[in-house]
Order: sequence, then C-alpha cells, then structure tokens
Amino acid sequence: MKLKTVILAGTALAFASSAALAKDMTIVSWGGAYQASQKNAYADPYMEKNPDINVIWDESSNEAVAKLRAMNEAGNITWDLVDVVASDAIRLCDEGLAMEIDPDTMLADAPDGTPASEDFGELLVSECFIPQIVYSTTFGYRSDVAEWDGKEPDDICDVFDLETFPGKRSLEKRPINNMEWALLCDGVPKEDVYSVLETEEGQQRAFKKLDTIKDSVIWWSAGAETPQLLADKEVVIGSTYNGRLFSVIEEQDQPVKMLWDAQVFDIDGWIIPAGLPEDRLAMVKDFVMFATDTQRLADQAKYISYGPARKSSAPLVGQHADLGIEMAPHMPTDPENAKNTFLYNYEWWADYRDDIDAKFQAWLAQ
Repeated sequence: MKLKTVILAGTALAFASSAALAKDMTIVSWGGAYQASQKNAYADPYMEKNPDINVIWDESSNEAVAKLRAMNEAGNITWDLVDVVASDAIRLCDEGLAMEIDPDTMLADAPDGTPASEDFGELLVSECFIPQIVYSTTFGYRSDVAEWDGKEPDDICDVFDLETFPGKRSLEKRPINNMEWALLCDGVPKEDVYSVLETEEGQQRAFKKLDTIKDSVIWWSAGAETPQLLADKEVVIGSTYNGRLFSVIEEQDQPVKMLWDAQVFDIDGWIIPAGLPEDRLAMVKDFVMFATDTQRLADQAKYISYGPARKSSAPLVGQHADLGIEMAPHMPTDPENAKNTFLYNYEWWADYRDDIDAKFQAWLAQ
C-alpha cells in the first residue's frame, strides 16, 4: 500500500515537473480566418511534435509597431514572434526593434536543395523579414443590392460612385491603400501615384476624393470586420484582405462577390523582436525553421486563399482542406484576378507612414 502511494506520488510529481517545464511562446497575428490558417498549418503540428511548447496567440498585429516601441522603451519584450506586413517590418528593422535574420541558416532549403534566400527571392524585402504569404487588399460587394438595378461594380472607382452604387462602404481606418485608390480615381496615372502622394498637394487631393464618400463609410481596424459587415448587410461594398473575402464567399456561402480591380498586392511575414533572451530565441528559431519550410507554406493555402511566399511551395498548392475546391483560382496572383493590380510600395510607406498616419487621423476627426 505504501509502495503504491509512493509510485502515485512520484507519477504526480513527474507530471507537475513536466507542466512546469512547458514553455509558452507568444505569437502575434491578425485573428480571424488568417490566424486560423496559421494555427492549422503549422502551430498545431509544431505543438504536436513539441509537446513541451504551448503557443499563445495575441491578435495585435495591426498595432505591432507602436506596441514594440513601447515594450522596448519599458525594457520588457513579452512577444516572441510577430506577424507583420512588409512595410512595418522595414520600419521595425530600421529602428532596431526587429532582429536581422540569415535566411540560409535560419530557414530550411527547398526540397531540391535550393537555398532559402533564392527560394524566397525578391520577397526578402528587409534584413529582418521572413515572408510567409502574398495577399491583396481588395473589395467585396453584395450581389443582391436591389437599389443597384442589376448592375455590379467592376471598377475600383465604382467604390466612389454613390449615385450608381448607393449604400454604406467599409474602409480600413488607416491611410494605406485608401490614399492610393483615391488618387487613382481622381485621375492620377498608376505610375505617378506615389510621386503625387509625396507632396502636400497630392495628400490633400486624396483626402478631398475620400471626402466624397466619407459620410457613407464605416471604418474597420480588424480584417474580419468587413466580411461580417457584408454578411450583416450593414455595408454593400468594403475593403479587406482577399482571404477574408474568400471565407465569407466560399465557406459561409454569403451573396458576396470579389472586385479584383486595382487589388493591392502585399506580402506578410514574421519578424523576431530584438533582444529576446537566449532560451526564448532558440525556441522561436526552431519554430520558424519548421513553420516556413516548403510544405508548411503550401499547407497554409489549404485553409485560406493567400499565395505561399516560397517559389517551391506554389506547385504544392492543392484543394481546400474542407471544401475540396481547387485553391489556385482563388489566389490574388491568378491571371484572371490579376488583370489590373496595384503594386504597393513598401519602402515609400516605411518612410512616410508616421507622418501620413497623423494627417489621416486628423482628417478622420474633422
């Protein structure tokens, strides 16, 4: 009886010690369908392979720059890995808040031995950036709006046409993309948008165009908001990430369609905060090596319509994990969808973001 008690006590102690040794890794992302695709494609498989690691999700990527600045000032970095858009990665790298990475030692080679630096290629836009996906910000619209008399928007400038397409719009509560679309629809040639936007006159021109629909706009901060607003009929047309629209159209079977015209291509990926202690850094490096290999990035496309950032992953993109539909035609890079794209200028926004952010918020408050 005593021996059994000792064995049970020892077993309980072993379990307690194992739990105590479990390490939490805080990963910052965007929530919604995108974060779910990350969880399914690599966080859950990684934890299954490494039961001593527990991934904690934080949905603060839209505030990543401000929060990392504050953490750095306080000398307390609580995040381990942060998902950001390319322009934010450039800013964080320039400010010394993100760690420089060596792709050929920190990221896996392609299956044929191609080094990671070559496989990711030009998407390595910063010395601190680890690309994951190519996505676009574009518009979805309800296809059952009675007031439209059977017409459907097919041009980006239809967003600004309240007479032909009356109803509420949703736009992101930041200047990026909105300023570019405004200038395009005010007659600025695509190739001149950023040179015009560099000037005070160009910025005011964009704001003046946005003024024409401002009273009809619901502003969003999280990518999941526009799909919900469309599903709830609170807006008739709205911008968000193409993968979120795929979810509301294909997974939720809502009467929503894509407006691909002037979709803005962007890339998204990881940065590792600078200054992590060695034990946390070792854990993060191991996860990143696993999560960015060729198969894992292809696996993510089973859950959301974003193109994998590695060249070697593209041929492995197949069907949706649950719906059984081919995912390639739903990618922003599909030739049918990419007839008129707008190329986002990462470096320009890294240089001008803080200044134009302040002006945009001031304009919103007017």
